[in-house]
Amino acid sequence: MIQQNFIKLYETSFRDNWDLPALSDYQGPEITYGELSARIAKTHLLFRELNIEKGDKIALFGKNSANWCVCFMASISYGAVAVPILADFKPSEATNIINHSDAVMLFADKSMFEDLDESEMEKVHGSICIEDFTMLSPKPKKQFREATDKLDALFEKQYPEGFTRDHLKFPEIDNKDLVEINYTSGTTGFSKGVMLSANSLAGNMVFARANMELNPGERMLAVLPLAHCYGGAFDFLFPLTKGVHVTVLGKIPATPLLLKAFSEIAPHLILFIPLFFEKLYKKRLLPTISKPTMKVLLAIPGVNNILYGTIRKKLMASFGGRFREVVLGGAALSADVEKFFKKIKFPFTIGYGMTECGPLISYDGWKTVRPASSGKILEGIMELKIDSSDPFNEVGEIMVRGENLMEGYYKNEEATKATIDKEGWLHTGDLGVTDKDGYVYIKGRSKSMLLGSSGQNIYPEEIEAKVNNLPYVAESVVLMNDDHRLEALVFPDMESARADGVQDQLAEKMEENRKAINKELKGYEGILKMHIHEEEFVKTPKRSIKRFLYSLDDVKKKA
Repeated sequence: MIQQNFIKLYETSFRDNWDLPALSDYQGPEITYGELSARIAKTHLLFRELNIEKGDKIALFGKNSANWCVCFMASISYGAVAVPILADFKPSEATNIINHSDAVMLFADKSMFEDLDESEMEKVHGSICIEDFTMLSPKPKKQFREATDKLDALFEKQYPEGFTRDHLKFPEIDNKDLVEINYTSGTTGFSKGVMLSANSLAGNMVFARANMELNPGERMLAVLPLAHCYGGAFDFLFPLTKGVHVTVLGKIPATPLLLKAFSEIAPHLILFIPLFFEKLYKKRLLPTISKPTMKVLLAIPGVNNILYGTIRKKLMASFGGRFREVVLGGAALSADVEKFFKKIKFPFTIGYGMTECGPLISYDGWKTVRPASSGKILEGIMELKIDSSDPFNEVGEIMVRGENLMEGYYKNEEATKATIDKEGWLHTGDLGVTDKDGYVYIKGRSKSMLLGSSGQNIYPEEIEAKVNNLPYVAESVVLMNDDHRLEALVFPDMESARADGVQDQLAEKMEENRKAINKELKGYEGILKMHIHEEEFVKTPKRSIKRFLYSLDDVKKKA
């Protein structure tokens, strides 16, 4: 059990940083830690009036916003269990999660609530608007209506001279208590409710506080989905333990908007997904370094270091210029992109985690992280085991256990037993190797691994990373045909194709790509055909392609 109490981390931080800004929406007003504390206290009063009890489930269905953060913090610091629902889930999916989690109350964005039917929510007593905390329920129960109507008066009566530092005291919540159920779709199945205790989140916070530098008054830009475990833990929960000002982007993170926001906010730490940096490399950096003149200059010792330094300086400036590190997670980074960013000494690192670990499993700072790894297992927090006879060289399933581990899947003992064995090891479904120092090297997912005609293990994600760096390729899925040969579905980068006037020649361009990539691949990894896939691939919340949705049979049907 983690010694530091999870909820007390926030009580201490809020009191110590009372007058500092805590939250704001992008280009919106700031909320200080004192104001945040008062809003939480007011919400606690509402919970008490509604007879919300410790352990009750409270669902949140809204886009990223400062108020979303207030609702989440109010729920967990009261002793309730927060059930965040990703904003891009369909109304039917959201309703299923609300019902499966036994939620008794719902916080929702007004526009998203309009697509829901509260009568289908089995245990929800009422719904509150995240934007302004007004009533959303079309036919609220009398108690619910009265509680919301008199909330302002109740708060003024409770704190007639205002809410002060001395008033701030959260209920006693043990680290063993459940604080969150996070539903994840996963790439190979249906959503399961991951039960995260205060201890799991405390393990993540304690490790981050010791290994990722942030100081009171510094800034973060939250761009990841806060309802997803990665964004929730490190774009929001962690910085609030350090007195940091979190600006919530709250909009679709298109590249121009992102770079504008980064430039204006100038965050001190950046959390993001590899896909963005792969696109940045492919569309902005690769065209420059691929020019004949630049290639010649980059081949000259001394001159290349100056040029790499210039590229690094411009790239860092585009992200605000004062961040210490970029932490990438959620998926693997293309080997070519990683190699280039290492070459220019860009301060980035790659972590590894799962919702089932709240989410962090491995991490190392950018100065010491080893190439091609996803950091090293969290010392003192997590243990690592590779299910193979030679874990340093022979690929096996990655297994972990420790403080960050979930309590199991909510109301799904069968799935819990299938994932966590009797010795407490979580079977991640990911394949990899390690080294003597505990660094993790991921090769792919066990359920996506393909078997070559002569029994060779083929990891399609590694091939896809190479394919995605080819001209006019946005993303791809590598599949195996009936003859144990590989074929690729390719979603084209139409923006680049149109810019070069080759949008009508994509079939020819993909054939050129196929021949080029096969020169780099092992013989048994060679791609027989590349098929144009007209639509972007469906993805999970952490932007992994739901590869189980795609097969070569679909290609045959269209042919």
